Amino acid sequence: MLVLTRKNGETIKIGDDIEITIVSSKNDQVKIGIKAPKNIEILRKELYEQIQEENQEASKDISSMLGSLKALK
Repeated sequence: MLVLTRKNGETIKIGDDIEITIVSSKNDQVKIGIKAPKNIEILRKELYEQIQEENQEASKDISSMLGSLKALK
């Protein structure tokens, strides 16, 4: 993990297309702005993990249904 120190208004570049700007910081909270191409999905980590869990559960349900259908033949 790369750890950087930035002040309000300063920016970090990731590749040619992504910029992360420190909008403000107060107490233990930091607001950031992200500029990225529209085709790049940006999610909070906890939301990303929740989506992954839901997708895994859905695939288990589908596998179970397919198994049940095969048993009917």
